[in-house]
Amino acid sequence: MHDQLAWRKTFGVLGPSTNTIVQPDFDDMRVPGVTNHYSRIIVEDAQALSDESFMAGTLEISENTLEAVRGVMTCNPDHLVMGMSAVTFYGGAEGSTKWKRNVEQAAGIGLTMGSESLVAAIAAYGNIKKVAFLSPYFPIANKHVRHYLADHGIETVADHCLRCPSWTAISQVSEKTLIDTLKSLDDDNVDALLQVGTNLSMVRVAAAAERWLNKPVIAINTATYWNALRNNGIQDKIVGLGRLLERY
Repeated sequence: MHDQLAWRKTFGVLGPSTNTIVQPDFDDMRVPGVTNHYSRIIVEDAQALSDESFMAGTLEISENTLEAVRGVMTCNPDHLVMGMSAVTFYGGAEGSTKWKRNVEQAAGIGLTMGSESLVAAIAAYGNIKKVAFLSPYFPIANKHVRHYLADHGIETVADHCLRCPSWTAISQVSEKTLIDTLKSLDDDNVDALLQVGTNLSMVRVAAAAERWLNKPVIAINTATYWNALRNNGIQDKIVGLGRLLERY
């Protein structure tokens, strides 16, 4: 017997309680026979973020993740999808692998994360060696992203921190700001543009930007859900949300 709506897969989605973008983004990418079940990682809405408070806040999210895992596992999901990206880059490839292993051991099922999903998306597009990326983070967190990418042989040519003043402020970043930032990062020396930070509303901006920049523009929510589907043997193509879901 199988779930009457999730006749292919049931996904448990882990995301910060302050995040209001990743849940609707993932639901927009859901295909027939797959259902998403969001479990909130409880965290206060940190204000006036700095390098220090940003790191402290993300580590609080990391520490509270296993409680959210316990909650969502009561619905017997087939697979977990991480709807928060910052901590999945910390400590480079080694730190990321260790973090994933801890969650998978607690859950007893597999986990798809944003960091590894960006690398998988880059490999799917092919011929990407140099990237630029934007984030809602502070410089200390961007440093971890650069480190992680370098561990996978990907050179960061440029990056930009939006330095959002609270967790909920991330979801309020305007489309114009995102577009202007992409344009400022683009260069002939950049093979692809990336975005990290799951509470930025970037999925449709990235899909549109691929047309006028004529190169891959990869939003982390798109990469993560695409990778979760592919990791579970689901090859459905989705039109309108970027080349990654349309072609790979």
